[in-house]
Amino acid sequence: MKRPRILLDVYFLGKLALAIVGVFVYCEFLHYYVVIGQCDWPVLNPSSADKSIEDNGDQLRAMILADTHLLGRRNGHWFDKLRREWQMHRAFQSAITLHKPNIVIFLGDLFDEGKWCMPDEFAAYVTRFHNLFYAPEEIQFLIAAGNHDMGFHYSLNPYLVNRFQKAFDTGPVKLLQIQGVTFVIINSMAMEGDDCFLCKPALTKLKIVSSKCVIAGQLKCAKGDKELCEYWKNSMMQQYSMPIILQHYPLFRESDAVCSEPDEAPEDIKYIRFRERWECISKDSTELLLEELSPRLVLSGHTHHGCHVQHNSSDGKIVHEYTIPSFSWRNKKNPTFSMMTASPNNYSIYKCHMPSENTVLSIYALSVIAFVVWLTSKKFRSQGVLYTKVPGHLD
Repeated sequence: MKRPRILLDVYFLGKLALAIVGVFVYCEFLHYYVVIGQCDWPVLNPSSADKSIEDNGDQLRAMILADTHLLGRRNGHWFDKLRREWQMHRAFQSAITLHKPNIVIFLGDLFDEGKWCMPDEFAAYVTRFHNLFYAPEEIQFLIAAGNHDMGFHYSLNPYLVNRFQKAFDTGPVKLLQIQGVTFVIINSMAMEGDDCFLCKPALTKLKIVSSKCVIAGQLKCAKGDKELCEYWKNSMMQQYSMPIILQHYPLFRESDAVCSEPDEAPEDIKYIRFRERWECISKDSTELLLEELSPRLVLSGHTHHGCHVQHNSSDGKIVHEYTIPSFSWRNKKNPTFSMMTASPNNYSIYKCHMPSENTVLSIYALSVIAFVVWLTSKKFRSQGVLYTKVPGHLD
C-alpha cells in the first residue's frame, strides 16, 4: 500500500530539517569540543625545574588568552559582532568544560571601545564580558589592562583608569600568589617612564614588589623569617617563587621578525619595526622590569599574533616571553589560546588551536552541496527518471 503524497512530503521535509539542524549543531557546538578536546595540559619537565626553589607539589593549570576586543556601538557590523562573540563564547566554554583550569588569564584589550565608553556603555560591557566568559566560581580570573580598555598613555585619565581597575580588581602593579606560583600583573600604559598620575604610583609599587623587596622581604618571609613575616603579615605570599609577569604590551623587541610560530604575524607585517610605547614597552622599561622583578616568564598580548622571545636579564639568566595572539576570529584567522602548567619552580606551556573558520565554512558549503544533490536526486526519482523499470518482451 502506497503512502499518501502528503505524508511522503512531510516525511521528507522532516528528514531535511533534521539534517540541517544536525549540521548547524555540529558546526556551532560540537565542532568546538572536537577540536579543543584534542588539546591537553602540558606535563612539567623535571630537568627544567629550578632546583634552588622548593616545590610544594602543587600544579597550577592556567588558560591564557588575549585581545578579545568585544565590540561596542561604534565599530563593526552587528552580525560581525554577533558572530565573533558567539565563536569566542563557544571556544571558551568548551575549553572550560573539557579542561577545567584553575585560573584564566586575560592579557588586556577585553573591550574594543572601552576608552570611548560612557558609564552606561561600560557597565553593559562588563556585564557582557562576564556572560560570554562565564566560569564556575572556583576558577579565578587574572586580568591585565589593555590600551583599548582605558586608552593609550596620551589619552589616559583617572576616571577611565579607576573604573576599569574597580571593575576587574586590578591596579598599576599587582602582586599575588596562587598555589605557590607568583604573578605580577602590570598595567603596560603605566610603564611610560614619566611622572604621570598612573606611572609614578606604578613605579613606586613596582619597587615595593621588586626582586630586592620581594625576595628580601615577602619571599624570605615565606621561607620562615619571622621578623620579616611580621612586616609582611598581610602578604599573600606562601613560599619563594620567581614571578611570572602578566601584561598587555610585549617587552621591547625590534619587530616580530624574531618570531617563528604557527600563529605568527603574516609576512607583510612581520618585519615592520615596532614603535616603543605603542607596539611594545620601551627598552628602558623592559630593562627595569627584568632587573627589578627577575621574572622566570613573561606573558603578553597586544600584537594579535603569536611569538616566543628570549630576553637576557641583568643577572645573565634567560627570560622567556610568550606573546599570545588575539582570541577573536575578527583579528586572527587562526586564533589560539595557551594552556600552562606551573609549579613554584617550573612551568610548561602548550598552544591550543581553536576551530578554523575556514573549516566551519567548508562544512557548511559541502552540506549545501550535499543537500542540493539529495534534492535533485529526490526530484528525479519522483519523476521516474532514475531507476525506471523497462518491461521485457518475449518473442
